[in-house]
Amino acid sequence: MRKHRSECWRGSPRRGFTLIETALAIVIIGTGVLSILSAQAAFHKQNDWSTHTSSATLLANEVREMMTRLPLNDPVTGTSFWGPESNEATLADFDDLDDFDGAFGEGVVFSAADGTGPINAMREVIPGMTGWSQIVKVFNVDPTNISASGDPNLDGTTNMIRIEVTVTYQGANDPDPVEVTTVSWVTGHS
Repeated sequence: MRKHRSECWRGSPRRGFTLIETALAIVIIGTGVLSILSAQAAFHKQNDWSTHTSSATLLANEVREMMTRLPLNDPVTGTSFWGPESNEATLADFDDLDDFDGAFGEGVVFSAADGTGPINAMREVIPGMTGWSQIVKVFNVDPTNISASGDPNLDGTTNMIRIEVTVTYQGANDPDPVEVTTVSWVTGHS
């Protein structure tokens, strides 16, 4: 004799998940998904920083390449004047390394925000570099202690100059520019 369908269900074990088992599975899967998303966000943040670092290094090296063939001091005034001479108002006028110390020894800033930079080795503004700035400072250094900080009393008095290029980036949501890299080197003549 055949059993009625309703009788089959009464005596057979239940199939499927209980509400507690389902909730627990959702919590476990949700935790795994959140962990993956967190790892992905960390990866993107790290990738952004490495991209910024390589861009900053490129921008610092562009300035270094531009300055490679310039003399330490002005070809006309020599060491009698430190910084840009009165007739040197633009980047195109800078004809020696001490000109890049800027007025009052504050350095020279090439910034996308004010349309003067960042610049390449050909002294041209690099397009599409919104948020980037290059800050160039020049210091006379004591030839016997080139690692010492620049002494303004030495300006124009030694044959060794330390150049420091700091590259900053300010994103659209950043309140202030962030220093990404600083490159410095010493040059001189005997």
